[in-house]
Amino acid sequence: MRLILGTLALTALTACAPAVPDSGAGVGFNDYSQYQREKAAREAALAGNALPAPNAVSSEPLGAVPPAAGSSATTQPGADVAADARAALAATAANSGQPVLQASPSNPAPEGIMNSVGISRENSFEAVGAQRSIEDDASRIAQNRAQYQVIAPEAVGNRPGDVGPNIVAYALATKHPVGTPVHRRVGINKASKFERNCAEYASPDLAQLEFLKRGGPERDRLGLDPDGDGYACAWTPVPFRKAVGR
Repeated sequence: MRLILGTLALTALTACAPAVPDSGAGVGFNDYSQYQREKAAREAALAGNALPAPNAVSSEPLGAVPPAAGSSATTQPGADVAADARAALAATAANSGQPVLQASPSNPAPEGIMNSVGISRENSFEAVGAQRSIEDDASRIAQNRAQYQVIAPEAVGNRPGDVGPNIVAYALATKHPVGTPVHRRVGINKASKFERNCAEYASPDLAQLEFLKRGGPERDRLGLDPDGDGYACAWTPVPFRKAVGR
């Protein structure tokens, strides 16, 4: 009796125990290959590019070109080639029969029109004469002359005498070279005074003009001519003399 009760209890426990899954089918999946296909299809759908069903056959004819974005018509491969050929022929006809050169880094450098010594043929009378006639050149010259504007000369006005000294006239009126003492200078610290006061002028011409305005060359109130040659702050009359051939 005890053996019968034990057998019945063991049978009940066996019926309540969960079934052990088949490890060959993959943990948690019925078929691992089917899972991989479903995963790939799901990822493609999320990316907006769903994969076609297995063994699906395309309905497009062989050789057809997919239509462009926004177009519903299917373009044949030869249609684009024909369109490009027609466009090239039209561009050539509009360019005096010369093929249009498309800009590309692979294009060869243009061939220069040079003679045997490497000089441009634009300097050759024969080359230019083959393109333009003497009458054509005469017409071009006449057109250029028609654009000329003749300005009549005017008399130079007299310079008023109350505008102060003129360094050009002073340079031409003197003859002694730079550094020749002509006028007597007295005082102390002449060198330091010369450097300090000459630094106030933007150019030697301005210093010479101020020197003449203040009594130079006989007097040097600002110490601009310590050696007494009559030329202040390294100013020289040589350029003005050379201009008139002296």
